[in-house]
Amino acid sequence: MSGADRGPDTSRPDTSRKAQSKSEPERRCILSGEHAPRTALIRLALGPDGQILPDIRAKAPGRGAWIGVDRPTLEAAMAKGKLKGALARAFKTGEAKIPDDLPQMIEDALQRNALDRLGLEARASTITTGSERIDEAGRKGQLHLLFHAADAATDGNRKLDQAWRVGLEEEGSGRQGLVLSVPRPILSVALGRENVVHIGVIDARAATRVAAAIDRWHGFIGFAPTGWPCETPSQGSGPRGAFSSSNEGFGSV
Repeated sequence: MSGADRGPDTSRPDTSRKAQSKSEPERRCILSGEHAPRTALIRLALGPDGQILPDIRAKAPGRGAWIGVDRPTLEAAMAKGKLKGALARAFKTGEAKIPDDLPQMIEDALQRNALDRLGLEARASTITTGSERIDEAGRKGQLHLLFHAADAATDGNRKLDQAWRVGLEEEGSGRQGLVLSVPRPILSVALGRENVVHIGVIDARAATRVAAAIDRWHGFIGFAPTGWPCETPSQGSGPRGAFSSSNEGFGSV
């Protein structure tokens, strides 16, 4: 049966905001006023000393506020005093101290969270690495997500993308893996493996977990990947998290 004749592909994880909202509580972005699942947003915690700090895993005690804008929009909100005002309304205090490097702190924390998730999945054997193993898994239809290091060779990416499409009977669809914003040395350290250039996720639940972490990270930094998680940008069917550019959706301030 051809890819065009098949029904919806339930083997691929649905990581869209709509799917997330079915099972997760939503929170309101204090800058845009929009709502989204809490796992798609970033919690800002108010410390005992009045310092505002990113709480990426949303586990810090005390009061918190949520944002769902990308880094450029956050920086603009800080420069115009809009973040300070929004936090004052959220915490009902004007004493909140916003670090000048808050955007970088958030970016670093999101990257660490995403790489930690990849490391956990590597230890759980829900992902595979190595071109030959990924090629085999792709052609067997076992891949749920595919990632490439930022410094991976284009030819290597293309070969594995093709193997993935073959396994899904979607040749010609333009489906391709996501090029991450970090190079192979960083991925190798995160996964505890040597020379990690490509990553294939072979478990559906793991794919949902990984997609959520990477979507939030890449969404915040405004990284423009090659197809997230599986389509070309022109097709516009890859899931978008709460983050978007400064002139649409959660990016509005």
